[in-house]
Amino acid sequence: MSGHSKWATTKRKKAVIDAKRGKIFTKLIKEITIAAREGGGDPAGNPRLRLAVDNAKSVNMPADNIDRAIKKATGGLEGQSYVELTYEGYGPGGVAVLVEVVTDNKNRTVAEVRHIFSRVGGNLGETGSVAWMFERKGIITIPKQGKTEEQILEVVLDEGAEDIQTEEEFFEIQTSIETFEPIRKKLIDKEMTIENAALHWMAKNTINVSGETAEAMIKLIESLEDSDDVQNVFTNADFDEESLK
Repeated sequence: MSGHSKWATTKRKKAVIDAKRGKIFTKLIKEITIAAREGGGDPAGNPRLRLAVDNAKSVNMPADNIDRAIKKATGGLEGQSYVELTYEGYGPGGVAVLVEVVTDNKNRTVAEVRHIFSRVGGNLGETGSVAWMFERKGIITIPKQGKTEEQILEVVLDEGAEDIQTEEEFFEIQTSIETFEPIRKKLIDKEMTIENAALHWMAKNTINVSGETAEAMIKLIESLEDSDDVQNVFTNADFDEESLK
């Protein structure tokens, strides 16, 4: 998970700011809407919706907002029609980038994403151009709150966790797609606080970036994440510590 954890630390700090601005609410509402539309409005029988609702609760989203999004998705209320798309491209230095979006206007979104790439010398690619460089993994973030890595390992190893990274303020657990939900449930059963849990595209191999290339890549990622239509951005960049300060 080289590179991912260093960037995860930076993203975590940014997420706090996003939460204060309410931006993260918009992204979570879209995820709840898509999940409910595709799998039904009952979280008990819809794992994706259950995860989205839990993540929304973790950032103190009001229950009314969650219920309204589910009702709009299942026809109980009038709402917008969203579609999920994934764009692939290359950033500065040939870094591979995957961009997950949820939008009600594909033409507007692709034009905006292409413009963001072009501003830093990157470009959008064809479908499949970089996806083969990534694999789907589960990432679960747990605040330390006095816990040790050994305590976390005791809970998750038997369930098939693949890796655990220890950062300054939190633990980051990596799982396969298959073990993601069992591990998440086990942590909840053990009354562990889960700050965030989601499926990510993890790079099979990373590219070291530093200096101006790193600065341009960070600008690209942040510009993409600031777009209302963009849900997630994944890259195979491994940033040096200096670039992330």
